[in-house]
Amino acid sequence: MKRKTIAKNWLQKRAEDLKTLKEQRAELVGQMKELAEKVQKEERAMTEEEDTQFGDLDEKVKAIDSTIMKLERARDLKLNVVSKEKKEELKVEEQEERAFDRYIRTVCAGESYQERAGEQNITMGNNGAVIPETIANRIITTVKDICPIFAKATIYNVKGTLKIPKWGLANSTHDITVSYQEEFTDITADAGKFTSIDLSGYLAGALVLIGKSVVNNAGVDVVGFVVTEMAKKISEFLEKELLVGTSGKADGALSCTNKLIAAAAGVITADELIELQAMVKQVYQKDACWIMNPDTFTAIRKLKDANNRYLLQDDVTGEFPYRLLGKPVYLSDNMPKIAASAKTVLYGDLSGLSVNMRENISIQVLLEKYATQHAVGFVSWFEFDAKITEEQKLAVLEQKAS
Repeated sequence: MKRKTIAKNWLQKRAEDLKTLKEQRAELVGQMKELAEKVQKEERAMTEEEDTQFGDLDEKVKAIDSTIMKLERARDLKLNVVSKEKKEELKVEEQEERAFDRYIRTVCAGESYQERAGEQNITMGNNGAVIPETIANRIITTVKDICPIFAKATIYNVKGTLKIPKWGLANSTHDITVSYQEEFTDITADAGKFTSIDLSGYLAGALVLIGKSVVNNAGVDVVGFVVTEMAKKISEFLEKELLVGTSGKADGALSCTNKLIAAAAGVITADELIELQAMVKQVYQKDACWIMNPDTFTAIRKLKDANNRYLLQDDVTGEFPYRLLGKPVYLSDNMPKIAASAKTVLYGDLSGLSVNMRENISIQVLLEKYATQHAVGFVSWFEFDAKITEEQKLAVLEQKAS
């Protein structure tokens, strides 16, 4: 117990050190930017004194970066304690990856696959093998890394229909109320009611073809290639569905009813962005972010406040390229561009969108189907549904109709 306490205190101290160093780094970077902006604004070269000052700041930032890297490395080493159960789990993953890699290379070379001792079984189907679960899980993890909308949504894995309870008014006037009361006076009995939002499952599939020449190249990480390519295809599909949705299928975040109508069809103003942000209550602001099309981002990037400062600011933490009104900005080609009646900007906490992955991603290898193309097919299937379950967490800007 004492050893655990010492380790906990050590980690806490390192976390505090890292936070202080990152704050110092941000301050130094800010000074460097101010110096550079001053010279750029005055359209001149740096003076000798400014050049020395900039160099000193740069050296301090590099020194802090080096220290942060070492502290993070020390923290990771301290945390790198693998339990017996985790070791067994990692061993299974390694065995399944090795077996699957050998399976693909063997059959692509025209040979018969035979399981080796120590390898996990490969489930055989009528036209190939089913990818092991550990590899399918890697694809899910990669999808989350590529698609932040999916990563930030509330994810469920429930078979059948998932019913999510939602509290609301019993009718247009009745709800639970709190008010001052007097003794010997009855409290008016009002009540709300629970309804439910149902998440079922819609079947989706994706197909990726890989040339046998790639598979037969010993230097190519076949499993990594499959994971990456499949994750890209699934991410592209999920991002569109979780943002825009499809009528009669999954609902996207843009279907939220909490919306602001812009004053013009082809323009977004700074005041409208400020008003849109304020439509999400303070309690949900912590994990809020902006999502918009790259073209919309370009237009907003030119907006300035009353002091002639750009609304979009560089993110000196390095986590996001830009922040708008203090919140990170995500870009997506699936978001509508600025046009009449288009929903151009989404703001809020994406956990207000619920996603039920009713059937986890399953992937099968198709060997003979694409033999005439000298290729191997990888087909994936999954069932999912998405709906907004907490409207108050999201707000959308809709352009004025023409």
